[in-house]
Amino acid sequence: MQFDVIIIGAGAAGMMCAAQAGARGRRVLLVDHAEKLGERIRISGGGRCNFTNRTVSADNYLSQNPHFCRSALARFTQHDFIAMLDKRRIAYHEREHGQLFCNDSAEEIIAMLRDACEDAGVRWAMPCAVQGVERLANDAALPWQVLTDQGAFRSQSLVVATGGLAIPKIGASPFGYQLAEQFAIPVVPPRPALVPLALAPELLEPLKPMAGATLDASASFATAAFRENVLITHRGLSGPAILQISSYWQMQEYRSGKKLPVEIDLLPGIDAGDWLEQQRQGRIHLPNLLAEHLPRRFAHEWCALVGGDKAVNRPIGELGRRDLEHIASQLNAWSLMPAGTLGFAKAEITLGGVSTAALSSKTMGAREVPCLYFIGEVVDVTGWLGGYNFQWAWSSGWVAGQFA
Repeated sequence: MQFDVIIIGAGAAGMMCAAQAGARGRRVLLVDHAEKLGERIRISGGGRCNFTNRTVSADNYLSQNPHFCRSALARFTQHDFIAMLDKRRIAYHEREHGQLFCNDSAEEIIAMLRDACEDAGVRWAMPCAVQGVERLANDAALPWQVLTDQGAFRSQSLVVATGGLAIPKIGASPFGYQLAEQFAIPVVPPRPALVPLALAPELLEPLKPMAGATLDASASFATAAFRENVLITHRGLSGPAILQISSYWQMQEYRSGKKLPVEIDLLPGIDAGDWLEQQRQGRIHLPNLLAEHLPRRFAHEWCALVGGDKAVNRPIGELGRRDLEHIASQLNAWSLMPAGTLGFAKAEITLGGVSTAALSSKTMGAREVPCLYFIGEVVDVTGWLGGYNFQWAWSSGWVAGQFA
């Protein structure tokens, strides 16, 4: 039971790495505790897998070292992965913001990666539970020993592709972080990312009449802003724009230890002050005016919340200038303080992970532990919503596959 490379985790990054290492002639064993192969791929994108994005750069990722991902993304690009689909004749289509999805099923991506592993002679141990990992100081040729419920396996190189903590119902675990810490490799504390934001009860209560409203809005935090749908829920805020901004909100809280509000621009691209000023000569009521851009029920409840009864019952021309200035400022920068997130169960991905300071961006290998590699979500590299996290899996897996 000896191999050149053992890869723990048969997800997107693990299978890509295995196929690449096997193609180099390495004897590869792919170990995973799951019964179904590639479950994360299977459920993504509503079953059609948002496998990458037309436009990918380091600007689409968060990390304590924002430059770390550049090397891998440059060496195996979105175009390289698209070429794999083209060769396989997998049909795909583009949606908003450059997101690419399979026309038929995510199963096609799983089958492509599985067949690439098979063609490269990769061996499988699945389902197989890893019980421990040892580094044997007295064996330079095969220093790694992986203890499992199917026996002990030995290898020259070990690749950790165990993912993060998001979506625990499909088997997410902290194993990869624990393994890093076992070998004195630092871990940035994992947090939920691309996740709905929760609001405190006192803030949530007045928003209850707005629950269910979907807004074409822009959510911003610090220097980041995303214009996509914002959803008011019975627990807080959700929708693509909120999921995007949640990663930045979480990172700031980790760095400073302080919670700060997010801002929602309900009229993106419109100067609310100028727009309201232009309507002052009319007899239209504010809720009816806002209903030109916002859901009618939301517009009515929001006006009552922000401007009180007079904002609802009086024509806009009868509202004082100070009232209109306040309403305008809230329309373009409605400030809401999250109490937290809805946790890993509702998160798309994990923020944080194995510190990039301890890894080589050229090989994905640990600087202080020879022949140990970390790839994919277990690493402190977190992409935007829209196929970026899968691209990181493909790119980091491909790179490690050239060296492990």
